[in-house]
Amino acid sequence: QVQLVESGGGLVQAGGSLRLSCAASGRLFSLLAMGWYRQAPGKQRELVAAITTSGTTNYADSVKGRFAISRDNAKYYTVNLQMNSLKPEDTAVYYCATSSTLNNFVRSPDYWGQGTQVTVSS
Repeated sequence: QVQLVESGGGLVQAGGSLRLSCAASGRLFSLLAMGWYRQAPGKQRELVAAITTSGTTNYADSVKGRFAISRDNAKYYTVNLQMNSLKPEDTAVYYCATSSTLNNFVRSPDYWGQGTQVTVSS
């Protein structure tokens, strides 16, 4: 079993920044990809960003150049999402997720966190 704990959500004005973190624990040895999805009210859940153990990243087009995903070198199964130049349309519940491969992560992650709310006011 795998547990994912998110932190760092909140309320910010448009143009501001937030940093999300996710710490994984449990049976982690086969989980090579971690990252974030988000779901806005009335919309489908969508991939935001992912990173593999080798450092390969994958971003949604809507966040490229504004968001940056990284791994914590001191805590290997911790990932961070630095969100800059936030827009009202970034408002959503952000879910940490993990999977055995990047392809599986893009299709359907194996494990999910509980989610953290990000609200961007105009």
